[in-house]
Amino acid sequence: MAAARGEREHPFPRARWAALLWLLVWMPVYASVWGFANFLHLCDVAVILTCAGLWTGSALLLSSQAVSSLVTDLLWDIDAGSRLLAGRHVFGGTEYLWDPSFPLAVRLLSLFHVVWPALLLWSLGRVGYDRRGFPLQVALASVLLVGSRFAGPALNLNYAFRDPVFHRSFGPAPVHLAVSILGLAALIYLPAHLGLARLFPREQLSPSR
Repeated sequence: MAAARGEREHPFPRARWAALLWLLVWMPVYASVWGFANFLHLCDVAVILTCAGLWTGSALLLSSQAVSSLVTDLLWDIDAGSRLLAGRHVFGGTEYLWDPSFPLAVRLLSLFHVVWPALLLWSLGRVGYDRRGFPLQVALASVLLVGSRFAGPALNLNYAFRDPVFHRSFGPAPVHLAVSILGLAALIYLPAHLGLARLFPREQLSPSR
């Protein structure tokens, strides 16, 4: 009986409820201010899937979002920190934080980028790293970049029309998307995957996951 009870024990008994509460606050606020198209952003999908991973205890979901978020959130933090301390952006992408046309409280919700890497690393310390997270995240990013083309070039969601460095298209839509996906996979996701695979043991499979 004790063994069965241990198998049913959830790896995040309190964090799962905090994740649910965050989604109940964050999603309606973001939708009302930024619009539903905003949820095509890779970083916002990462929030939703991380919370789903915490709720279900899924090492696969948490691993895929660690692959997605660790490097990109670090770049976000560097850019926002540079603007705050030095008055200029390094990479861009955080300009909206200083746009007074948006409510300050809503802009402050974006500070989840600061804590998300630590949250994901902590969660993987409990459930382990699932190596399938890397191919899953590449597939998710591919779908989201294709979907971002339907939001139009003005929004340029996930840089599906123009790259973040030179602000140019790499060519026709299929070429630009292919280069963007390969760039994400090789420069962002693969280094995170290799680092996580060395840092954490493999996921601990159980009937609850």
